[in-house]
Amino acid sequence: MKRQTHNALAYYQFDSLDEARVTHGIFTRLGGVSEGCYASLNLSRSTGDAAEPVNENRARMNDTFGLPYEDTLTSWLVHGNRVRVVTWDDRSQNDVHADAMVTRAPGLALTLRFADCVPVLFHDPIQKAIGIAHAGWPGIACQVLPQTVATMQAAFGSQPQDILACVGPSIGPAKFEVGLDVAEKIQAAVPEDITLAHPDPHKHYMDLWRAAQSQLNKCGVQAVEIAGLCTASNTHEWFSHRAEKGKTGRFGALIQLS
Repeated sequence: MKRQTHNALAYYQFDSLDEARVTHGIFTRLGGVSEGCYASLNLSRSTGDAAEPVNENRARMNDTFGLPYEDTLTSWLVHGNRVRVVTWDDRSQNDVHADAMVTRAPGLALTLRFADCVPVLFHDPIQKAIGIAHAGWPGIACQVLPQTVATMQAAFGSQPQDILACVGPSIGPAKFEVGLDVAEKIQAAVPEDITLAHPDPHKHYMDLWRAAQSQLNKCGVQAVEIAGLCTASNTHEWFSHRAEKGKTGRFGALIQLS
């Protein structure tokens, strides 16, 4: 990934999407106006932050790519595997409830918010389609990423071998520890072993980055770029629900078809 700056904002871009000239960014927590545990580019009001700074932060993110607010669409997360095909009509209604969105609408920017969960961006250059997914451990367990690929196939005629998937900054394997019950649910949904040893016999570390890649590979997506940046290990740049014990904001991911 490449680290970019715009005014005081810092964000990262995937090499593969950059080469494909796809407008996108994974924004750090830097360069916003929120204060306290939300400092500073918090993009979510559901955290308890006030509306005014969040709205200003969203405007600053959009301004990075010269986007008016009216050109962006976000979703209320349901923490499952719900995928929505969205169009400009959804932007006018602004009432999407899903864990992933896919579109072929030129100019419509898709955005979601994160704080340890895995952001995944999709691009099909053949069918000119994009997608964005929020894959926390429940999403991995119920296979939101294969469901996103299947939705692109059904809606746009995308072929998995044509799709590029990019796995963004999120909690890394050295920090993501879970109980045995959760580990079993995650592992059951992933083709390869992603369970790592933990000094506590009642816990495991889990590699969500490899889980995402393994699920994507199994459904035919071979071009997968992994950021390899751990949010819980660097709270200077990222919001981390785990590392900050739930008292934190949400950073944003954005992708747009030109």
